[in-house]
Amino acid sequence: RTRLPPAPALAMSTAATNGTKGEPGDVGEPFEYTSGFGNHIESEAVPGALPLGQNSPQVPPFGLYAEQLSGTAFTVARVGNQRTWMYRLEPSVKHGPHVAYDQPFLVSDFTTAEVVPDQLRWHPPKLAAPGDAAVDWVDGLRTMCGAGSPDLKEGVAIHLYTFSSSMTAANRAFSNADGDMLIVPQHGALTVTTELGRLLVAPSEIAVVPRNITFAVDPADPSAPACRGYVLETFCGAHFAPPDRGPIGANGLAEARDFLYPAAWFEDRACDFTVVTKAVGHVFSRSRAHSPFDVVAWHGNYAPFKYDLARFHAMNTVTVDHPDPSIFTVLTIPSPDPGVALADFVIFPPRWMCAERSFRPPYYHRNCMSEFMGLIDGAYDARQGFVPGGSSLHGIGTPHGPDAKTFEAASAADTTAPAKFTAGTAFMFETRAALRVTKYAADTTSELYDGEYRKCWEALRRVAL
Repeated sequence: RTRLPPAPALAMSTAATNGTKGEPGDVGEPFEYTSGFGNHIESEAVPGALPLGQNSPQVPPFGLYAEQLSGTAFTVARVGNQRTWMYRLEPSVKHGPHVAYDQPFLVSDFTTAEVVPDQLRWHPPKLAAPGDAAVDWVDGLRTMCGAGSPDLKEGVAIHLYTFSSSMTAANRAFSNADGDMLIVPQHGALTVTTELGRLLVAPSEIAVVPRNITFAVDPADPSAPACRGYVLETFCGAHFAPPDRGPIGANGLAEARDFLYPAAWFEDRACDFTVVTKAVGHVFSRSRAHSPFDVVAWHGNYAPFKYDLARFHAMNTVTVDHPDPSIFTVLTIPSPDPGVALADFVIFPPRWMCAERSFRPPYYHRNCMSEFMGLIDGAYDARQGFVPGGSSLHGIGTPHGPDAKTFEAASAADTTAPAKFTAGTAFMFETRAALRVTKYAADTTSELYDGEYRKCWEALRRVAL
């Protein structure tokens, strides 16, 4: 266990602990985690800080404040109920008034966004270079597309981010009342500091920060601070979980033991702190006189977590035909319609391809779902010109599939022997929602917009019978 001196006010606690108290300059210390998706976890940065036998004693240990954070309605069935009890130096209610905050690129209302039924692809946003104006994660978010609205907790928003500035160094944090955020780093590892502890999230890993948890995102390596990645924001009241395995059985896909939750960590720091918040699509800021990362202990099952995509147990065919991409689902949010997802996070990792007499790349397709794709590293096996940090959108009913070069090569490939795809890792945000494109993403004159994308299919030859 990591051992650091306890806060003076909590000096009676001296035993080893599964969490830590923050000290100046200790950001690079190894973080600690508890594993197991959906477990009821308890963690304390100072031994004895968790009350025993009750959640809200008249006077909690060390005089801490007890505060509950609900992730579901009180009356949700026990099997799906999510909440966490925090024990902190001061309650989160202690803050200044909310004032409007200018972040025009963070969009949650898509009623005026553009409907673009074309196949769309975007080049990677440029990484911050030395000398560029400092931008942190919140100000570096750019909404690409979405549907629905947080007003009624229905729909999604998809964002890109580029940034190079630390939020914690500037005494800033973010809290999203509109939904959960699934963060996919593509370039640059992230330190995600939350009320419940810290996560180190590198490319090939993901993090999920649930609704209403205060957090900050920083470059993990200050010597190479430029970061880039993707975010899926979900407005619905349900939360991400691994999909049911069905006939696959008891094992495979994303294993529960590989999801990691942070150990309690806190700092007792007086400062002029700003928490940027988003509520019903509007962005605000509120002031505090101390850091909000002051939770000394917590227990519950509503918490941020991370997952290493390299640990995904991919399934594939061992006979014929390319399987449907749903077999590569890491996390899902089911809808009220049986078998239909509000949102899926799907990956296409390195894997063996064994299908005989089959076209091994993804097939040509028109979907009743919307598909937003990104590339974490390497190359994608169905289309050339799709580069790391880039993205594409194929909406409901929009035809898509392998480009001409991929089709020709796969049609002539030897399928009598297995082949291992090791070129890279791509992912897909899939949703039942019909996604509209923001003005930022629809700007055909921008450096992001790939106006040549549709040409990749022009060389496909028409069959002559």
